[in-house]
Amino acid sequence: MGVFQPGSTSSLEEGACREGIFPLLKRFSLAIWLSFCILLNACGIKAALDFKPNIVLMLADDLGIGDLGCYGNNTIRTPNIDRLAKEGVKLTQHIAAASLCTPSRAAFLTGRYPIRSGMASSNSYRALQWNAGSGGLPNNETTFARLLQQQGYTTGLIGKWHQGVNCDYGNDYCHHPLNHGFDYFYGMPFTLLNNCQDNKPPELDAAFQAKLWFYTQLIGLAVFSVLTGKITGLISVPWKVILCFSLFGFLFFASWYSSYGFVKHWNCIMMRNFSITEQPMKLERTTSIMLQEALSFIQQNKQGPFLLFVSFLHVHTPLFTTKRFLGKSKHGLYGDNVEEMDWVVGQILDAIDKQGLKNSTFTYFASDHGGHLEAQDGTIQLGGWNGIYKGGKGMGGWEGGVRVPGILRWPGMLPANSVVDEPTSLMDIYPTVAYLAGGALPQDRIIDGRDLLPLLQHSVRHSDHEFMFHYCGSYLHAVRWHQKDSGALWKAHYVTPIFSSETSGACYGRGICPCFGEGVTHHDPPLLFDLSQDPSEAMPLSPDTAPLFHAVLKRIDEAVEEHQKTLTPVPQQLSIHNVMWKPWLQPCCGTFPFCWCDKEDGILNTH
Repeated sequence: MGVFQPGSTSSLEEGACREGIFPLLKRFSLAIWLSFCILLNACGIKAALDFKPNIVLMLADDLGIGDLGCYGNNTIRTPNIDRLAKEGVKLTQHIAAASLCTPSRAAFLTGRYPIRSGMASSNSYRALQWNAGSGGLPNNETTFARLLQQQGYTTGLIGKWHQGVNCDYGNDYCHHPLNHGFDYFYGMPFTLLNNCQDNKPPELDAAFQAKLWFYTQLIGLAVFSVLTGKITGLISVPWKVILCFSLFGFLFFASWYSSYGFVKHWNCIMMRNFSITEQPMKLERTTSIMLQEALSFIQQNKQGPFLLFVSFLHVHTPLFTTKRFLGKSKHGLYGDNVEEMDWVVGQILDAIDKQGLKNSTFTYFASDHGGHLEAQDGTIQLGGWNGIYKGGKGMGGWEGGVRVPGILRWPGMLPANSVVDEPTSLMDIYPTVAYLAGGALPQDRIIDGRDLLPLLQHSVRHSDHEFMFHYCGSYLHAVRWHQKDSGALWKAHYVTPIFSSETSGACYGRGICPCFGEGVTHHDPPLLFDLSQDPSEAMPLSPDTAPLFHAVLKRIDEAVEEHQKTLTPVPQQLSIHNVMWKPWLQPCCGTFPFCWCDKEDGILNTH
């Protein structure tokens, strides 16, 4: 399918204007004829506006901006992502709305700061912890998938979801992708964890798991002692009491089993639509099946229009990588995993090209946030590289946690091999694809994203974003001010995490840096940087080094006050109650609690 160019006429229209003009001028005035040509040209413009491109969105997990060749890496090989940048537009100031997966992805899907939808946490649990939690993306949020579905798009999600599953009972699927505008889902309702692979240290709340194991042993011993005493006649306790006590012990055991022994079985699962296909998932074939699912979706929907969201499990720990790529990179297992992901991107791009869809497909690649600096195995780094930017995953407002790669390609409509240095956001994809699909944005809520097309096509010089707000959970850590008239890009940090050492820029021993409490520092006055001069945030400004110091902070404070007036109370989806494991919400294939099934049977594409 070709791409219509706004303002162009078809060959038939050009023929009418070129070959028929002389006889027509004999019978009509010049003004009438010009009006006729203008009318035909207007029809051509309308055809261009009515054309709906296919949309392919690819989102990596935990990928650092410094991990890609097109962003300066000269050791990890990413030829396919680099090709995407060469054929499209590269964003150098692409910003995630959060530095952690669940809130960042909620913002990506809705075009709204996660605090607006209740997907920002005020406690230590800043991401969903279990498939059997009750929190997740609320039903009253309208995802871009739902908008495009309403415009006649076939919508599919392949890969990671991590936006919840159930609300009140085990199969209400209130947070499921199919209840958020996707026609098809194959992938992981949760997120990849070390727990999903044997012989890896537990990644999910390890301290809590150890405590549960200790108390489980004590309760198990107590139950055994009571039963032994009753049977031998040493104690006279009614059987009803013993039954209740045993039931309590079983439930406590189940709690430990879910948080320690059963994480692999209960969180590491794969689903096709509402059905569990693997419990636990077989990591050795996950990449192959996900790729085949993506290619199949493109093939089956090549007549378009379609939306395909490929949400990679790469490059999150445990970095499971197929044999083809193991030991091939210069950066160990992490580099191997990045290079495998790049190969998958290449396979998807090749499929688009082979189907003749390249010019009619809007393609996007990004990461949900920065690389995970604390991910290590001894001295071996298992997390990404964030280039010159300080901090990383989970670190509130530091650039390394929120500045991510962003690449867009649409041949004929977007300039090739071009760069945009203006601030943009992952939330911008929402209004951009809504416009491309001909849909209207919801008018009953604030949309924080901005349409990217004018910036991508270089028809405007500056981004529509003046202020960006960087939350850590529900706590405002930093604010970015793009002062367009001067070109300055100010960044004020109100709160920063305490690093183990300033040179590492990481919170070792904590897993993920905290948002509040003893693990953070409050700054009064805030730390102020000019990112246009100091993108590494290495030299805080002062009234002595920046004459505008107080004026800039005053304007940023005013923007914060204005922003906070737009926030309304909503249910907190990441409250302790919502993130805790609930046995009645556990997706289970087989007999609870020993959930197990494998419905793939070695077949890579079964739908």
